[in-house]
Amino acid sequence: MEAITGISASVTLRRVARRDELELGTGKVIFIDDHPIALFNIDGEYLAMDNTCPHRGGSLGFGEIEGENVICPWHGWEFNCRTGISVENPSIRVKLYHIEKRDDGIYIKWLG
Repeated sequence: MEAITGISASVTLRRVARRDELELGTGKVIFIDDHPIALFNIDGEYLAMDNTCPHRGGSLGFGEIEGENVICPWHGWEFNCRTGISVENPSIRVKLYHIEKRDDGIYIKWLG
């Protein structure tokens, strides 16, 4: 992964994928500083969230995509990929990450 500095003292952009790396309606798990992140291509828009389901720790990046929701492969909890909010319980949410789509790839804004 390539870091672009100069955004601020503690924020960098990390290149995490090629622009054509994920097919529509698919996801995968990426790692930044050993932190797993779920990366999705929803209707041509790349979205990223914490990979760990808050229910029992399932990998959201390996979940099935339905519309703009991801379904945890362990116990079926469902989260909106744009908002991070649980479909079953709106008080539960997964952390989202800011994505930038550039000519040379997909980047995540990373604090660290």
